[in-house]
Amino acid sequence: MTDEARHKSTTRTYHNDGSQPAANELLEALGTTISPDLLVQALTHRSFAHEHPGVKHYERLEFLGDAVLELVSTETLFRLHPDMSEGELAKMRAKAVSEEALSAIARTKLHVEPYILLGRGEAAQGGAQKSSILCDIVESLIGATFLEHGIDGARKVVHRLIDDTLAEVATEGPALDWKTSLTVKAHHLGKGEPVYHMAVSGPEYAQVFTARVSLGDDDEILGVGKGTSKRKAQLAAAAAAWKKLG
Repeated sequence: MTDEARHKSTTRTYHNDGSQPAANELLEALGTTISPDLLVQALTHRSFAHEHPGVKHYERLEFLGDAVLELVSTETLFRLHPDMSEGELAKMRAKAVSEEALSAIARTKLHVEPYILLGRGEAAQGGAQKSSILCDIVESLIGATFLEHGIDGARKVVHRLIDDTLAEVATEGPALDWKTSLTVKAHHLGKGEPVYHMAVSGPEYAQVFTARVSLGDDDEILGVGKGTSKRKAQLAAAAAAWKKLG
């Protein structure tokens, strides 16, 4: 199938004519309706648009959706936690709408990967599995919902997607910044500073970072973590070490 035919077929998919797996499952997961053309735009990466002049990509919708997501998450946290400081609320919001959190929503709630339109190069590099693209897609879908249904419709979708994440981060406490928490606990116990030993594996476009953390001059590894970035791996290792220290 040519790329042009693929785009046309994808558009038909969202009209649910049965030519491919229907996108009604995606819309059901979102809990809303989006017109076919706008839905295709929300799922079109700029790499695909660059190969097909005139095709719209999702970046403007992503920009809009990011603002809507921040508004709804902020008002929700503000209402639910009247005794929390601005700093505490900001940390919870940042974690709830982070690339890690939104890409997990894209994978586990929306299962959006098969619907993303990518250019040949980006597709070959595993673009549909990249957390950055998956995060963008969630925001663009929220933006598309806002255009079609206004803030009330978009608010319902945002709550459907992130309310459980907002509840989770409110109970995590030190998990909002495990590295800082580990340092504080190490000092409290009279131990040395955390030392992170890094390794990286996998192809360049899908690298996996592994962090092992010890304290001071002690060679004992207290925690091991993996992630798609150095920071994510270190946070995971710090969390494991914090819990092991008790």
